[in-house]
Amino acid sequence: MSYNDRFIRACKKQPVDQLPVWYMRQAGRYDPEYRKIKEKYSLLEICRQPELVAEVTLMPVRKLGVDAAILYSDIMNPVASIGIDFDIVKNIGPVIHNPIRSAEDVRKLKPIDVEKDLSHILRTIEILAAQLEVPLITFAGAPFTIASYLIEGKPSKSYIRTKSLMYEEPAVWFQLMDKLGDMVIAYLKSHIASGAKAVQLFDSWVGSLSPADFGKYVFADH
Repeated sequence: MSYNDRFIRACKKQPVDQLPVWYMRQAGRYDPEYRKIKEKYSLLEICRQPELVAEVTLMPVRKLGVDAAILYSDIMNPVASIGIDFDIVKNIGPVIHNPIRSAEDVRKLKPIDVEKDLSHILRTIEILAAQLEVPLITFAGAPFTIASYLIEGKPSKSYIRTKSLMYEEPAVWFQLMDKLGDMVIAYLKSHIASGAKAVQLFDSWVGSLSPADFGKYVFADH
């Protein structure tokens, strides 16, 4: 089987014959086959079925001829393993049923157990690694963005609860950052061990912080 490593070579700043092309959300509503699958299953229901996730991930690779595949997943998936009960609600996004509001809530968060709780994701990566002729990109949400969902309980425009915890209870905030940082590291390491060729880290909502607050409360080694 021939293997197109153009994307990986570009990531390493090595010579390439042409610029690699890939698209975030490659599996999407433009595809009639994907729309039919979404009529039957929710995003999270798809994510729990390795063979189905692999098929959805492969669809755009076959149809568009892109230079990399992107795992069909959601940044909230790993929080299920640390004790967070959530759902992805249509037209809203992640909704947390047990949001983080106190030091006790942070204390209750468990270390992630990827092999026990998220084995379906690892199995999906293994299936794709064996079938793909292009590199597989997987991803995770960065600690601040994940924290904003866990604390607010749902998507927010102001992040008032998140910033209140960050400014008023920094010790609790840093404990949460540590736990989520450990979660993300373990999660992405397991992806790489299962066959991912590149990983991305999304901090979608960190733009709500000033550079100084990002340095102090998120990026700092406290």
